[in-house]
Formats: sequence, structure tokens, C-alpha cells
Amino acid sequence: MNKNPFLSHSQNPDWSTLTYDKVKADITLALEQAEEKIQKIRNLSSSDSTFENTVKGLESATHDLHKAWGLVTHLDSVCNSPELREVHNEMLPLVSAFGSKICLDPELWKTLRDFAEKPEAQSLCSIDRRLMEETMMDFQDAGADLSMEKRERLQEIAGELAKITQTFSENVLDGTNSWWLTIYEEEKLEGLPETTKAAAKLAAVEKLGEKEGADAWIFTLHTPSMLPALQYLEDDEIRKKIWLANNQLCVENPHDNEPLIREILKLRQEKAELLGKKDFADVLLGRRMAQSGAKADSFVDELKEKAIPFFKKENHELEEFKAEKTGQRIDLLEPWEVGYWSEKLKKERYDFDDEDLRPFFPIKSVLDGMFELSSRVFGLRINQRSTICDERVDSIDGDEQKPVSVWHPDVRFYDLFDASNDRLMGSFYADWHPRASKRGGAWMNYLSTAEPEDEKPRGPHLGLICGNLSAPTPGKPALLTHYEVETIFHEFGHLLHHLCGEVPHRSLNGVNVAWDFVELPSQIMQNWCWQRESLDLFAKHHETQETIPDELLEKMLRARNFFSGNTTMRQMAFSKLDLFLHRQWKDGEKGSLEESLQGVLESFLPKRKTTPRTIVLRFSHLFSSPVGYASAYYSYKWAEVLDADAFTRFQHEGILNPQTGHDFREQILSKGNSLPPDQLYRNFMHRDPDVDALLRRSGLH
Repeated sequence: MNKNPFLSHSQNPDWSTLTYDKVKADITLALEQAEEKIQKIRNLSSSDSTFENTVKGLESATHDLHKAWGLVTHLDSVCNSPELREVHNEMLPLVSAFGSKICLDPELWKTLRDFAEKPEAQSLCSIDRRLMEETMMDFQDAGADLSMEKRERLQEIAGELAKITQTFSENVLDGTNSWWLTIYEEEKLEGLPETTKAAAKLAAVEKLGEKEGADAWIFTLHTPSMLPALQYLEDDEIRKKIWLANNQLCVENPHDNEPLIREILKLRQEKAELLGKKDFADVLLGRRMAQSGAKADSFVDELKEKAIPFFKKENHELEEFKAEKTGQRIDLLEPWEVGYWSEKLKKERYDFDDEDLRPFFPIKSVLDGMFELSSRVFGLRINQRSTICDERVDSIDGDEQKPVSVWHPDVRFYDLFDASNDRLMGSFYADWHPRASKRGGAWMNYLSTAEPEDEKPRGPHLGLICGNLSAPTPGKPALLTHYEVETIFHEFGHLLHHLCGEVPHRSLNGVNVAWDFVELPSQIMQNWCWQRESLDLFAKHHETQETIPDELLEKMLRARNFFSGNTTMRQMAFSKLDLFLHRQWKDGEKGSLEESLQGVLESFLPKRKTTPRTIVLRFSHLFSSPVGYASAYYSYKWAEVLDADAFTRFQHEGILNPQTGHDFREQILSKGNSLPPDQLYRNFMHRDPDVDALLRRSGLH
């Protein structure tokens, strides 16, 4: 058995050996080895420094550490346990401190600057020069030119942020898992789709046991359980209980996140001031497409103004609709009524129900069709491999290779090839369904990034995609909603960005790009979920294999922009909340966090009888890691402008056009951060983005 499994250089980890009791020794060793490599760079004389032993040496010095720690953090998010959590949190400050000290190390900074002034640095090829310049900016942005006192404080802040944001993340996971609602009277489930009802029964059996669970149904705060309940249940009281529980998530001890948010914001602002910036937004956005917090804020306000007329009209129509159907006067809705009545209105207006599509989206068909689309458009081939977990083998017909180790029996594994030459470009894991040990949401991550060595072409990359989608029920496969299908395509777009990366320096490869550009490859994939030609590849009835009937597809397309004003305003509210906290909240630390946010977001939020709390206490995008999407939640809409516009090229040239797909792969997916993002976009579209493309697609023009 490998003595240090987290430091293994095998292409695919043996997850059975990656146990919590190995974490401390392996990460300690990785830290020691990284420090030895860093010390060699510090010791270089100016005459001995080269691109390979300074810039490239710095990039490679921490590679094994980052890879090993990535495995630990991944396991913490998908197989959380008290033992793993304890050792993860013990090592987290050490790893964080080591990472933050590198760009604040005066000796390393001197070595880099000395090399940058040499003739060799001036004659570097463009991609090597890009790595050098990006590395130099990393040091400058981190505070390398500051006094020793300020640099030491920045290191302390990094360690404190790592610990506090980890606790925030744990509170959201634990708070979500700690609540569920048990229903024993089947008549109270009127209106609930059969798939959701079956999942609630399965949850009851899992939590209560075969005997008690046989006559019960359980609802949780996991999205596949909560959302259909709020949309379809006729019983107003049950919807109210579920909504109130979600609204109170992380509000009270032991999962109260407000003190953590205050401390996170305080530390981020202190960091900004140490770096000579006005606020944290300006720290982060200088090298992103928005360039400043003010410009990001202006973008949010501009889109809000475009959406407001539609937003107000939609909410008034919903209030009118409820009054008409109940015979009551027009009045504000309760928040737990909104999903229910909007679903009723959509059904009446378009004769369309999202549940009508579910039978056409069995997860296997969705994945197979998505892979076929990737083959036709991007010239890729994807093969599923046999897997093994806890000695249980899940065999795939035709796969004669050794089964690949996975971390849970639900996990699947795939190889991705360039179809033109059968080159293995990368592999990935897919983990799609909820469980108590897994954090919520959907995400993509990478486990390793290959690069060329000794004139040999690069080896395969390794990545993963995770979600919390509708699970299979007894007698039926996992049948997805259309939104869940979009989620799969979205995360797969991120994955393609990683696996198709051809940049020779790993830190410039794949998704290591500006965060207001990183969502372009993911969000553009969602467009193929709305086109007949592409839908026919993966939308196939789980019993009959028929594609979506024309009449149902027409209804789906007509209903596409239903409540789009509200959808847009919701995203803008999240973005405004984020920017307000990181640009202005520093001036109001002693006031009520929730009251301040309600005031700022008043014009962004629909009026309800009971005012919902903001999402802030469970807003993992902003507070579950030291940086994450902090000051950058606007990126989703920013990149949506790019994806709506970029997809017009596919619409003009053919949505399955392999030449267009090849160009997208060549100009966007393969290029990572080898060029500025606005240049990459122009290389694909041959012009700057057209902002109105998003408004046209959303019906807001």
C-alpha cells in the first residue's frame, strides 16, 4: 500500500487509500517538500536565474501540495465526516499560511524581479512571457512591495479567513441536514408530482427505517425535495413550514452565520486597506473584465433598470391571477405562495408544466446525448469506464480495463478523447445525487492539470462534476427537470474548459481565467438545452424513447421567458448584495446586517406579505471560501451577456456545425488564460460583445 496516498503520482487516485488518518502526515510532508523547492528559488543568484528555475520553478514548487490538498478538500465536500472534518480543519491554517506567504516573500520577489530585468526575460516567447507577467502581477496584487509589518498581517488575515469561511460552509451543510419534515397523511400531498412523492417516500425509509418509513413522506431543504414541494403542494401549511425552515437556515445557533459574515467582511476590508485599495471589490476586479467595483455596480444597475418594467408587470399579474382564482381581493402574496401560484399561472397561460418534461430527461439519456453533442460539435469522444468502490464493481460492457476507483458507489467515471486522433485528453468523475455527507449545489473542479514535459505532449487532465439532482426511485431511473438538465450542461461546460486546455503552463490553463469570463464556456452549453436539433439527441422518453412532441416543445419554448423579469432581478439582487457588502458595509458594521440589506435591495425585491430574509446567511458563493465569488457574483450575468451573444454565431452557422464548434474549442476552450479574455472573445466572434443579445434572448427588450 502507498505510504503517502495523497501524494501518489498515479493518474487516477485510489480513493480507498485516501483516508482521514493519512491526511496529516501527507499534507505535512507536502508542505515540507514545497518549502524545500521554494528555498532553492530563494537561494538563486541573479546570474543563475532562468525562466525554468524561477518563474516555472515557482509554479511547480507547490504543485504536489496543491494536488494533495485538492483531494482533501474534495473529500470534505463529498464525503464529509467528523474525523475528516477535524483533520481538514487542523491542516487548513497551515496550508493557507503557506500559500499566502509565497507572494509576500521578499526573497522570492527579488529573485523574480532580478530575472525579469535580464535579457532572457525580454526575449521569452509569448506564452512564457504571459506566465511571467501574470506571476509578477500576483505578487504585486498580494502586497509584495509592502512593509514587513503589513505583509505579516496579510498572512495572518489569510489564515483567519480560511478558518472562518470553512466554518461558514460547515454551518450551511449541517443546518441543511438538521431539518426535515415528516408527513404521515397521504391526502396532504395532493398536487405533488409522483416523482417527488416517490423521492419523499424513499427519504422516509432512509431516515425512519423500513417499517415506520413505509407510511411516511419526508421533505428536506435539499433542492430536489424543497422546490417541487413549494411549487406543487396544495397544502399551504406544509409549504409554509418548508419555506420558513429554509428562510431561517443559519439564523440561529448552533449554525448562526451572521457573526462569521461580519468577521469575514471586516478581514476582507482590512486586507483591501493594507493593499492600498478602497475596498475588497477593487482588490479583486482590477484584473477581471469589469476592472473595478464601480463598473460592476454600474453593470448591475443598468440591467436592473432594463428588467424593472417586466418585473413589476409580472408580480402584479401574479397577484391578479391569485385573486381571480380564489375570489379574493388583489393583495400581496406570501412568499411560500409564489412558487405555487406562478406554476399555476404558467400552466394556464401556456398549458405547460415543467413536470411534463421530466419523463423525457432520464439522466442516462441526458448524459449520452450530451456526449454525442460534444462529439458532433467539438470533435470529442467520451467513454464510460467500469468503477470500483468498497470492493463493489460497477462493470461497463466493453470496458476491459481495470475498474477505476471512486469515492462513492454513485460516482461514474469517463475518459474524454480527441475524436480526430484518439488522443486521451482527460478523464472525469460525475457525482450527481444528494446525500447527507455532501455539500449542496452543483460544481466542477479539477484534480490535476497536465502539461508538456521534455518535448513530449501533455498527458491527460483530470476533473470532476458534482450536483444534487433528482435521484432514482424504486422502479424508475433518475428523471430530471429541464432546469437540472441545464445544470448538467453548465457544469459540463466548465469541465470541457479544463479538459480541452492546451496551454503549456498549468496555472494558465483551463478554468484559471478571470471569473467574469469563466462562466462563458459553462453558460453557452445551456443554449443547446433549448434547440430541437440538439434536444433530439438527449431528450428521450424513459419508456418509449420518443423525442419531445412538437406541441410540448412549442409550449416549453413559449414559456421560456415566463417570469424572466423576476429571474433577472433575483440575480441582480444577489449581485447588488455582494457588491454592497464588499464596497459599503464597512461603514455600517454596528447596524443590523439584515436591515441594511433590506434597505439597499428594496427596489430589487418583490413585495410580499411576509418579507423574506435575504440569502446572505447561507450565501456560500460569497462566504464559504476566502475569496470564492466575493465581489464577483455579477460574473454570472456578465458572462451571460457573452454566452447569449456568442451562441448567435452557432445559430447563424448551424447549432451542430462542427467548424463553428472547432473554432470555439480552439479559440476559447483550449486557450485558458493565455491571452486577455476580451481578446479571446474577439478571436471567436471577430468583434466585441453585443449586450442586447441577452435582452433579446430573455424577452426583456
